[in-house]
Amino acid sequence: MSSPSDLAAIIVAAGQGLRAGQPLPKQFALLDGVPVLRRAIDALVRGGVRRFVLAIPAGAEEIVAKCLSGLADGCNVATVTGGTTRQASVRAALEILVDEPPVAVLIHDAARPHCPPEVLARLYAALETAPAAIPVLPVADSLAYATGALMGQPAAREALRRVQTPQAFRFADILAAHRTWVGDATAGDDAQVAQAASLPVTLVEGDERLHKLTYAADFPQTAAPRWPRSGTGFDVHRLVAGEELWLCGIRIDHPLGLSGHSDADVGLHAVVDAILGAVGAGDIGQHFPPSDPKWRGAASDQFLTHAVDLAAERGYAIGNVDLTLICEAPKIGPHRPAMQQRLAELLRVGVEAVNVKATTTERLGFAGRGEGIAAQAVAMLVPNDGVPA
Repeated sequence: MSSPSDLAAIIVAAGQGLRAGQPLPKQFALLDGVPVLRRAIDALVRGGVRRFVLAIPAGAEEIVAKCLSGLADGCNVATVTGGTTRQASVRAALEILVDEPPVAVLIHDAARPHCPPEVLARLYAALETAPAAIPVLPVADSLAYATGALMGQPAAREALRRVQTPQAFRFADILAAHRTWVGDATAGDDAQVAQAASLPVTLVEGDERLHKLTYAADFPQTAAPRWPRSGTGFDVHRLVAGEELWLCGIRIDHPLGLSGHSDADVGLHAVVDAILGAVGAGDIGQHFPPSDPKWRGAASDQFLTHAVDLAAERGYAIGNVDLTLICEAPKIGPHRPAMQQRLAELLRVGVEAVNVKATTTERLGFAGRGEGIAAQAVAMLVPNDGVPA
């Protein structure tokens, strides 16, 4: 495999996860405020994966869409309804990739939310010379066969390994292995499918952080303290003739308007970046790239709605927002009440939680010359009830 760009990843998230004792299937349950499935996806994104197929339960499209909200720019995610077994779910996901087959595929359990990048690097390297590679760990405990409630013969732990995911395969090989499987689709993992097709499976060093969430004890019984989080945002746009002037979601009559790919509402853009910054979700350009024509002339209130939804999904609500508009004209004072009211509506808070103020630069710089308007914002986010919106 030449590079991670040749990869796709299948994430198996179709199970019920009942043993985990969570109010939702464990792949959708929150782990430190973030759905387990989202953590698993983000870990692979950090390892260079951009193309995904998710095998999900029937009827789970809405909750999966919420888990995917705000995913890194450039990711391509398809979903398929999973089968009655893990093997059947993987087979269905592999078939989704057939029309545009990748060189290699990672097959990963959604219930393993932490995947260190060094494990991925070892898998990528192994696929250069092998058709299949899996991460494993040695067994530290003594092992014995059980005969009912009695101890049977000891097992040789030196010859055994704990098998983890993601497991890496050359796509054509693992697809063929699944298609030629004989008998019930009951393989415990895809390495077993590969082995049944006489594919050699290379072992690479795994990591304890790849622990699979299985039981209630795997989820914190008492959530760790979650503190308020703050973020800052800044934006600037040029004033030009022939454009409408939108500030804080309000259209203002003025001889000049702000120029930009969307409606160029600097006030809303600054607030969006402040919220995204508070939850560690990048910036507005990652979520709404100016290179995408669908955002041309778009109303910026949808950007702010997206940021508020994303914060809610990560366990936070808006505490308060403080916004400063920097310009010589128009005068902000007459429009301040309407701006604060519109911001409060979009932020889903009371007006008292929103402050809009304005200043000039004493005629210095581009703002002082009337060439543009700048805005800077601070957003304070507070923990909500921890349930995805």
